[in-house]
Amino acid sequence: MNLDDLAARARRLASSATPGRRRLLGIAGPPGAGKSTLAAWLAAELTGQAALVPMDGFHLAETELRRLGRMDRKGAPDTFDPAGYAALLSRLRSPEPGTPVYAPAFDRRIEEPVAGSIPVAPHIPLVITEGNYLLLHSDPWARIRELLDEVWFMELDGQERVRRLIARHERFGRLRIDAEDFVRTSDEANARLVAATRPRADLVVTFTEDEAPPRSDD
Repeated sequence: MNLDDLAARARRLASSATPGRRRLLGIAGPPGAGKSTLAAWLAAELTGQAALVPMDGFHLAETELRRLGRMDRKGAPDTFDPAGYAALLSRLRSPEPGTPVYAPAFDRRIEEPVAGSIPVAPHIPLVITEGNYLLLHSDPWARIRELLDEVWFMELDGQERVRRLIARHERFGRLRIDAEDFVRTSDEANARLVAATRPRADLVVTFTEDEAPPRSDD
């Protein structure tokens, strides 16, 4: 599918919403595959019809990761709050008239979640959410898939994906040697876990360089 096809599919999903029943579209895939880029592009294409609520707002705070001894594994499934994420998705599915829902965002400049950053107005028919673990079938993540009307899986050549990840870590302050080590020991372990969830997706999305939307910091 090209970008126009994907936008049309998202619009059809939005148009199937009913009063009191919003539609939820998930975009899953391994770190660096382009999830954030596609999700942001779709939300812009569907301005007034869609809101973007990334899973990354449910990262545990760094103080909690240090307490748990998980700082070197930041980005692994047990460094998020999936129960909180599921609770938010449940609220988003069933909007209350006149009442916005506020979702957290993740600020890469400070590497922390920021509560109440994303307002979702009650009239918006579609929420787009993206993250690595939308298709995990193990608890406590299993409920996420049940809450999403569709999930698309982003795929990208492994070498290019790793190159992007290293560049992203450098862009946000890591030395190259540290970026390469984190990608090898953490990001790629997570990528292997995510790759196994691909069969649970409704659609697999791949792009050539010419077909892809302009890149963000996915």
